Amino acid sequence: MFGLTEEQEQLRKEVRAFAEREVAPHVSEWDEKSEFPHGVVKKLGEMGLMGVIFPEALGGAGMGYVEYVLAVEELSRVDGSVGIIVASHNSLCTNHIMLAGNDEQRQRWIPKLASGQWLGAWGLTEPGSGSDAAGMRTTAVRKGDSWVLNGGKTFITNGTYANCAVVLAVTDREKGTKGTSAFVVEKGTKGFRPGKKENKLGLRASDTAELLFEDCVIPAENLLGKEGEGFKDAMRVLDGGRISIAALSLGIARGALDAAMKYSQQRRQFGKAISEFQAIQFKLATMATELDAAWLLTMRAAQMKDKGQKVTLESSMAKLYASEAACRICDEGVQIHGGYGFIKDYPAEKFYRDVKLCTIGEGTSEIQRMVIARELLGKTPSRG
Repeated sequence: MFGLTEEQEQLRKEVRAFAEREVAPHVSEWDEKSEFPHGVVKKLGEMGLMGVIFPEALGGAGMGYVEYVLAVEELSRVDGSVGIIVASHNSLCTNHIMLAGNDEQRQRWIPKLASGQWLGAWGLTEPGSGSDAAGMRTTAVRKGDSWVLNGGKTFITNGTYANCAVVLAVTDREKGTKGTSAFVVEKGTKGFRPGKKENKLGLRASDTAELLFEDCVIPAENLLGKEGEGFKDAMRVLDGGRISIAALSLGIARGALDAAMKYSQQRRQFGKAISEFQAIQFKLATMATELDAAWLLTMRAAQMKDKGQKVTLESSMAKLYASEAACRICDEGVQIHGGYGFIKDYPAEKFYRDVKLCTIGEGTSEIQRMVIARELLGKTPSRG
């Protein structure tokens, strides 16, 4: 069985204590108002959690993906909104700069992001192109020592408040995905602004917004990686990002299971706690088993990532199973609560609303199955 080191267990305890102390008292209010938790994000930066997986030399915490999973899981156990803020910031925006950027670009942006001084966003999805990245309409045209961006992105986590965004744009339409490049665009750049903030089903304290580009001129040195390799680099970024969505799923599911366990031992019917009825016991047993299976798949992917191994297959498996299992767990959590699971006085309904995004974001379940099948049929996969 996968075991944690003493340091990893200590990290888990520290993040859990932080979430209970700093996040839990505000969850309902943030959810109701769709209020972004600026103060908590600043404190997370001070703890090193906005730069978990980045080297200390660049202002990060110098930890690995196992620690990263633990942190996102514990935050999401209390509020998935906080978990996804941390996940998107680390895995997508900052990690794209880390993977594809040159030394100057890393020194320029990562210390600000990893310390939490800056908040990052990542722009791939558009109104007409989600899973079909080849349908991207945002363009970048080279003009002298600059690039001019036009277009828009949608469903961008942290979009309204981000200090910078990594944005994918078409630089050569005829080359398809091989004509896509990545750019870093800083807040305040003329022609760049956030658009509509989405009113969401769940994860409502997490900001999700449009990014709009209207003759947005950025320096040539803001090209991230090689021209035409933006899509390829984005797929590498998503290999790690899917581990973080699996961790988000784990946390939300664990919160739902904890709430169901507590309620089932307090709620009495026919003269005894409902946890004494076999029907409830079987639900809890299945929920706990699925959660442990998801945890092990996620930890396998995280451990392999820390060893520098390719994890396309394993991260997709972890993301697929953890997200779908989490949806089942949260559904049963509502069922165990009965009528109380349908009202906001209890946490079950929020876990139920929050968890659905996990089967959609960073590649839907359908896309994960395509990736897994391609990896299985295209090569003999590493089994970890």
